[in-house]
Amino acid sequence: MSARIEFAQPADLPSILKLLNEAGLPEAGLACRPGTLILTAKEDGELVGCAALELYGERAVLRSVAVAAGRRKVGLGGCLVDVALDIACRLRLGDVYLLTEGAESFFAQHGFEVTERAGVPDVIAGSVEFNSCCCANATAMVSRVRLGGKGRPSAGTRIDVTALSLHDLAPVASDRSETRHCH
Repeated sequence: MSARIEFAQPADLPSILKLLNEAGLPEAGLACRPGTLILTAKEDGELVGCAALELYGERAVLRSVAVAAGRRKVGLGGCLVDVALDIACRLRLGDVYLLTEGAESFFAQHGFEVTERAGVPDVIAGSVEFNSCCCANATAMVSRVRLGGKGRPSAGTRIDVTALSLHDLAPVASDRSETRHCH
């Protein structure tokens, strides 16, 4: 069975929050900040994964990467991360930061490197994720986003772009109807 990855719709929020709670991940600030792109992975209409990319000028925070218990260890989380990084490339972002407690090797497989929290730019360090959600002992990581970077989906990757943020109450229309499928 393959999952369809697309931007979240406002009606997805309860399922996203439930998935984050089940995975033990913070939900604070997720749906209230403009410029947050939330991805969902769905199989037969059921939410089985999510990831969010909070935009801060030319940088971003990757957060809320979660996969339903029954769908873990099949590459879906990696696919969500790769799609988020592909979006960062398309938006010409410079760096994508994250915090993790125990998933360093997973994120390293997708181009992230451990970085000192003290060196994280103020705009990122001031985000809800860095400032209040995650444990002070969480490992900071960064991906230096580059077009055509290792592990990124190819230029032909298709993503359904129907909404940019749950902060917007109505979906943002797009002249594209593209889809990215992951197995």
